[in-house]
Amino acid sequence: MVKSINSTHIDIFFMLGTELLNQYAAGKRDFTSVDLSEVELAGANLKGVILDEASLDGANLNGVDLSQASLQNADLNGANLTNANLTGANLTGAILEGAILEGAILDSANLSQSELTIAKVIEADLSQADLSEANLSAANLDKANLSGVNARSSDLSSANLTGANLDEANLNGANLEGANLKGTILDENTEID
Repeated sequence: MVKSINSTHIDIFFMLGTELLNQYAAGKRDFTSVDLSEVELAGANLKGVILDEASLDGANLNGVDLSQASLQNADLNGANLTNANLTGANLTGAILEGAILEGAILDSANLSQSELTIAKVIEADLSQADLSEANLSAANLDKANLSGVNARSSDLSSANLTGANLDEANLNGANLEGANLKGTILDENTEID
């Protein structure tokens, strides 16, 4: 059942996972401002879906295909995105605080100005991703692939970057105070000021 609440000119639609999947299968792609909190969508194919400003707080998105999806300013607080495919996804301004992104593929994803505080991004592929001005304080990026990432002016304070690959990464202006860089892979093209 889809319900609409209009509060201060913002429409919020509450939807069940099965309803979203049925509408997606019928060709609908825009689910802006939908509330999918705690939804179960593990393994779903949602390639190219638009979930801007959607609430996916605590959602189970384990193994979901969200490649080329738009999740701008979406709330993914505590969401499980283990092994999810977010290749080329736009997560600008998304809230991923405490989210689990272990083994996720975020190759060329835009995570600029996103909130990833205490997120678990263990062994995830963020190669060529845009993390500029993102907050990754206390995030666990153990063995993550951050090669070619743009993390300019990002907050990586107290982050765990043990064994992370930072080849050709741009870390200019990034806050690395208290970050664990043990075994981190850096090359002469990694930019740190």
